[in-house]
Amino acid sequence: METFMETFSFLSFPTFSPLSNANSHKSCSVVLLAPSLFESHFRREHPLLYKYLQEADSNQVSWKDVAHWMWPLYTENWGSWRSDDLYLSPCPFTVGEFGYKISIFSWNEIYDCHLLHDPVTGLPTWHDRPPSPLLLYGFSKDIVECPDYWPSNVHVCGFWFLPTEWQFSCKKCQEISELSYPGDLRTKDEVCSAHVKLQCFLINPASTPPVFIGLSSIGSMGFLRNPQTFLQVIQTVLEITNFRFILFTASYEPLDEAVQAIATESSHLDKRKYLEEGICLFDNRLFCFPK
Repeated sequence: METFMETFSFLSFPTFSPLSNANSHKSCSVVLLAPSLFESHFRREHPLLYKYLQEADSNQVSWKDVAHWMWPLYTENWGSWRSDDLYLSPCPFTVGEFGYKISIFSWNEIYDCHLLHDPVTGLPTWHDRPPSPLLLYGFSKDIVECPDYWPSNVHVCGFWFLPTEWQFSCKKCQEISELSYPGDLRTKDEVCSAHVKLQCFLINPASTPPVFIGLSSIGSMGFLRNPQTFLQVIQTVLEITNFRFILFTASYEPLDEAVQAIATESSHLDKRKYLEEGICLFDNRLFCFPK
């Protein structure tokens, strides 16, 4: 049976500056979406917990919070981490006891999860509800709408503009830029030798601006199960569109290995240069950078 984390989806709004604070670049936001069948399976496996979350007030943790951002906590990777490393119930707001297997979450462990109970009365603690966490989004409402089904404590604050010194992921690039253009007199971006290829890919005047893909911790958390298929999806998109992509692999080793395998098929690959400078794939329309 296909697991949830093999079917998760995401929305991205990819205008991002990986090198500097050029005014023409904006920020990137990603919203993870729960799989379409998540709610029905959750309701079947945890009917009392589902009722508990549905009946919560708007200022308390509710089903809206779970559907919007908490749903990964009820999946295999988070469940085993909570139980094995933190010695908590694999399901938030429940206590876990050995019992039947919850097959829909594909856990290796076998648990029977029940709502938290009052230690004196033994009854479910329906009255003990934590407040809904404050969630701040650094993008504009003109870019992403805020639908009514989002939790009440979600606030869209507009784009956040960081100090110049915070906007360089590379210290060498920052030093070069400060030496070349002190103060705010910068007229173009100067970069170190490790980022020349990336800069050339960004400013290619003959092509449309590239789409940025930043995976952050998705790979290291185990959510990217098949890097080869992921790259094949990008290749298919390139074949049917005029887009270009920049992929930051976040140094996720299986993805870096998949990138290197594809690069080796078409040309000789210098692994050291790839790890330092990145590489272009698929007719120079995908730039992979291992950062």
